[in-house]
Amino acid sequence: MLQRIDLLSKLEAQGIRLTAQRRALVETIQQTAGHLDVASLLEKARKRDSKIDRATVYRTIELLKKLELIDELDLMHLNGEKHYYEVRTQKDHLHLTCFRCGSVVEFTSSTFERLKREIAKENLFNIQVIRLEAGGLCQHCAEKNEGKN
Repeated sequence: MLQRIDLLSKLEAQGIRLTAQRRALVETIQQTAGHLDVASLLEKARKRDSKIDRATVYRTIELLKKLELIDELDLMHLNGEKHYYEVRTQKDHLHLTCFRCGSVVEFTSSTFERLKREIAKENLFNIQVIRLEAGGLCQHCAEKNEGKN
């Protein structure tokens, strides 16, 4: 499991005002293990505060992105042009997305870290964030697919 940054601590350390609705949204993002789109974030956050509206969700997401506390992902555009959000982790990682069931696996390894260093060195480039996605079939769906042949 990748270690995620603590959103509330980072926001408080930067002196960001936390209204009750913003706090409910941030806590929802922080406590959700998966990747959230705007609709699912709004639905989950409204369980904490029924007055939260879509505009507040978008403003909060934009703030968190601007502060580099969350990442915006496409996840292989499984559901059209929908975007997903996740809390930044301590280490960069890959997303492996299953085209059939939609599962998303986060992956990191020492090989990935070496590749990042090699890319940076060979291009004299200071990488601050890297996002990679791979699409295919998860083990479960691949096994079901083989069974149909």
